[in-house]
Amino acid sequence: MPPATAQAAKPYCQKYKCIALTFDDGPWPYTPELLDTLKKYKANATFFVLGRKVANRPEMMQRMVKEGHEVGNHTWDHPNLTELSDEEIVAEITSTQEVIHDTIGLWPTMMRPPSGATNARVGARMAELGLPQILWTGSTLDWQARNKKIITARTLKLAKRNGVILLHDIVPETVKAMPTVLSTLKKKGYKFVTVSTLLGDRKLAPGEVWPKKK
Repeated sequence: MPPATAQAAKPYCQKYKCIALTFDDGPWPYTPELLDTLKKYKANATFFVLGRKVANRPEMMQRMVKEGHEVGNHTWDHPNLTELSDEEIVAEITSTQEVIHDTIGLWPTMMRPPSGATNARVGARMAELGLPQILWTGSTLDWQARNKKIITARTLKLAKRNGVILLHDIVPETVKAMPTVLSTLKKKGYKFVTVSTLLGDRKLAPGEVWPKKK
């Protein structure tokens, strides 16, 4: 008999119904409660953090990584990148890369432009820095809602297989909404994964925008 050939394992999210919950603008004093909830439901998430908040909260950052979450670059202090000079864009990203690396020992492999504001010039700078730009398939607008029931309902409505949901761990009502969101989606068969796990074996090009805006 010929020798059996080992089949390459399918990427996780080809086998399972995955969703990526992403949290922007932290770390913040509410983040540990969110981490507790994610841990309870065995959920992984991606945190797009602000450089200016990282250095003061090393324990939170280190806990994120230890518990299997992914850390992305969300600039130093949340400007609209399209309104900055090339030098300012690069400074916002590189300073954040460095403080994250100093804090957790890892270099982020992706970034999210604040408010999703990007253009060809921002994309070119991200290409030079080797970072794809991660957007979302649905935004809860939780920073406007500031209401636990509304945030819960919006998140559940936006949930879909391979979805990337935009939330904020600086909004306390969002953190309070997560137990219901996670328990409900878990019952529907969802697996909560990082953006990298959702991508599987797909490699984004530096500067590439994903998911594409519709």
